[in-house]
Amino acid sequence: MAGIHPYLDRPGPLALAHRGFSLDGLENSMAAFAAAVELGYDYVETDVHATSDGVVVALHDATLDRVTDRTGAVAGLPWSEVSKALIGGVEPVPALEDVLGSWPRLRVNIDVKSAGAAAPLARVLDRTRAHDRVCIASFSDARRRAVLRRVAAPVATSAGQTLIAAFVAAASTPGLRRFAGSVLRGVDCLQVPATFRGRAVVTPASVAAAHAAGKPVHVWTVNEPAELRRLLDLGVDGLITDRADLLRDVLRSRGQWHPAG
Repeated sequence: MAGIHPYLDRPGPLALAHRGFSLDGLENSMAAFAAAVELGYDYVETDVHATSDGVVVALHDATLDRVTDRTGAVAGLPWSEVSKALIGGVEPVPALEDVLGSWPRLRVNIDVKSAGAAAPLARVLDRTRAHDRVCIASFSDARRRAVLRRVAAPVATSAGQTLIAAFVAAASTPGLRRFAGSVLRGVDCLQVPATFRGRAVVTPASVAAAHAAGKPVHVWTVNEPAELRRLLDLGVDGLITDRADLLRDVLRSRGQWHPAG
């Protein structure tokens, strides 16, 4: 696709390991990211929050309660406290900067989970010069744009909920379908669930409309081999999965597995 951002410039379909890869519940840990890399992945997905002193951490939840042995809101705690929390009681909560530094060629899809993480995240990306190997995502288009305004160089970005809803509405309406692509101006890809509230999001029409606008389609979070194959048959350009092992096997069986070089 013309003008593609370096983050997306890899043979497809892209395989993204959702929060790394762990069958033991150690999501978003260094061990999970290492496991994905060991499988041959060069794309991982993660989530970020910022501590009270501005350290960006790879963690899905706003609190430590669900996945670690400690409690409390990340935004209300300093890094000195958050760094002591253990995911599953065994793995430290990682700073995003450590993830980026440990695997300098790894491409990281970053879901910005809080408004307070936008400015610290931009500083991390500038400090690590990771602009070409990250994609900024968020359910909130406002949070996503807050990061983009602050970074010193362009980064890839995907549409948030508002843009996705507008795009899907246009793509599913015959009279509006040819205008659907205009909704995606300013984003580099479309990252969506296969369905939302019982309604199909990824359809032949929506994939065709995105492709007509030059935007690849990535689907999250898909874990069943049959569904992975169905979406690949529809022509999607990337899949985000908790089962990096199963997605690798499906892609291998189709001759579409492109391990990290």
